[in-house]
Amino acid sequence: MINWPSARDWVFSFKAFIAAMLALWIAMYLGLPRPYWAMGSVYVVAHPLTGATRSKALYRVLGTLIGAAAGVVMVPALVNSPPLLMAAVAIWVACLLYVALMHRTPRSYLFMLAAYTLPLVALPSVDNPGGIFELAVARSEEICLGILCAAVVGAVLLPASVANVLRDKTRQWMADATLWAGDMLSAAPGARVSQHQSRHRLAADILALDQLITQLGYDAESAERVRAARELRGRMTMLLPVLSSLATIVESMQAAGGVPAPLALQMQAVKDWIQGGAPDDGRPVLSSTPLEPGWDAALVTAAEDRLHQMVALWHDCTALCRRLGEKHIQGDWVPEFLRWEVGRARHYDHGMLLFSTVTVALAIFAMGMVWIQTGWADGAGAVALGAISCCFFAALDEPAPMIRSFFNWNIVCLLISLVMLFAVLPVAHDFEMLVLMFAVPYLIIGLLVAQPRLAMIGMPLAVVTANDIGIQGAYSANFQSFFNSNIAGIAGIAFALVWTLVVRPFGTRAATRRLVRAGWNDIAGHALGQHPDSHTRLRARMLDRLAQLVPRLAASDSEVSGDGFSEVRVELTALALQREMLAMPPDEQHAVRRVLRSITTYYKARLDGSADVPPQALLTRIARAQQKVRSRVARAALVDMQVALFPPALPATVSRKA
Repeated sequence: MINWPSARDWVFSFKAFIAAMLALWIAMYLGLPRPYWAMGSVYVVAHPLTGATRSKALYRVLGTLIGAAAGVVMVPALVNSPPLLMAAVAIWVACLLYVALMHRTPRSYLFMLAAYTLPLVALPSVDNPGGIFELAVARSEEICLGILCAAVVGAVLLPASVANVLRDKTRQWMADATLWAGDMLSAAPGARVSQHQSRHRLAADILALDQLITQLGYDAESAERVRAARELRGRMTMLLPVLSSLATIVESMQAAGGVPAPLALQMQAVKDWIQGGAPDDGRPVLSSTPLEPGWDAALVTAAEDRLHQMVALWHDCTALCRRLGEKHIQGDWVPEFLRWEVGRARHYDHGMLLFSTVTVALAIFAMGMVWIQTGWADGAGAVALGAISCCFFAALDEPAPMIRSFFNWNIVCLLISLVMLFAVLPVAHDFEMLVLMFAVPYLIIGLLVAQPRLAMIGMPLAVVTANDIGIQGAYSANFQSFFNSNIAGIAGIAFALVWTLVVRPFGTRAATRRLVRAGWNDIAGHALGQHPDSHTRLRARMLDRLAQLVPRLAASDSEVSGDGFSEVRVELTALALQREMLAMPPDEQHAVRRVLRSITTYYKARLDGSADVPPQALLTRIARAQQKVRSRVARAALVDMQVALFPPALPATVSRKA
């Protein structure tokens, strides 16, 4: 499906082109040695949203200065020992890249730029180590000039607010959640609302919201607006497992004979309220039936508990959406849902991060040794562009397809540059004519950068084309020099591609399996925990893991586990039971502790491969605990645990041997 450029995309493309030409003109006026670096740097930092451009600009400037300073220190000290110099460059890139991959905020740009700026500055200067300081200063000036021009033009000329995009995204998120909730609350017998397609999109979109909320702080917005956005993101995250839990409970009620009429009326009232915009004055009044023995009563208790949670969370989400829509936010916001909090902890797969960065370091070292051993005059450019190729795509589960695309587009860049340099630019006798000749290719490139799915193609295309043309203060073109330097860069990308195909043959499936197993490990390690103060961090980590898992499952069609929601619900209910146990009498505590011990045993068995499905004894122990506990919250948690592990859950036969 073709997505034609929107008016906003065209505005961004023109703004980026204006900033690039401004940077080129200033660099040429100041007599900088490589003004095209300033021009290309604009497209490295440019973003359709003003706040995103500001955040990228700040950290990219700092990263460039750090990388250049590292080159000034390393080259004179290690130039007489080329293998040691290449080892130092590779280690530097790996360490900074590791830290960059750990961050999911604009701060990652600082470490990423510091990582690959070093080979860009250091390697071309090994033949002239005495000139490394002047080279580093010039590169820093050129790059920082481009970044500054992008930030100024983006802020002055038709600035695009992050807040507006965030409001649109959150409204769309709430619309998707409304669709899922509406289908669930009026579920027909046999409907699989627990597997509703909207929930996958909802979980994946939370990762995109994180980036927007981070960029909001650079968008001249008030601290209160940023706080409201973060609160909204937290409650959206809380809402996912509550909706998933209620959907599965409804399915279990359908399997056990149907939804009781009083509960069905409450569900319909909640549905009407949500679809009517969740007004404060039309909020449904929900009742709670007395606790009674039996599986049907337990399901009703659990459904009522989740319905109360859903209404409270929905009220908070809609209130925060309205708050974000206000031009000037007034007063304090008081949340209604207070049962549990979601912190800001994140899940990191340190093993995969370490593997990715080590393979990048080895690739850089291997390319450097080939360059040294062959004495290739233009080999420094090959190593530098190969290093950039590895760094750009290191965060992907499968970087090889993107590096291959990068390679193909570099061939396109070479052809564009060939035509521009030897056929078009010779007739450009002044700067105005130069701008006109750059306009067509770079306005098209700007449209690619504006599209999120094409940005990683458009941005390198803009930078490499500028570098290939190598525009100077006066026209100077040498075909042999042009051909040798550009072929070197393409060879570096080709080496990076072959290396990646060899050392990273696995991809999304392996990353998915590791995420699933990390969830199992968390449940096995914390189901019996006695530290409620750690619950906020655990909830945040498991929900963040879910947001990472869902898009990978969609991309790989993996069947290693359902889709992550059941594991999240098991862990949330285990934490709820731990909290409720503190107020239980000894006999109830014993019954709940046996359930949690069985949960730990089961997930340890899943980790070592000795179990694929939960044992019948676990179902029996959950049923016995449901009969004993007198807390509505604890009983609802036990029912949710049962329907998560045994969907659709049917009544268990209590065994005296369990």
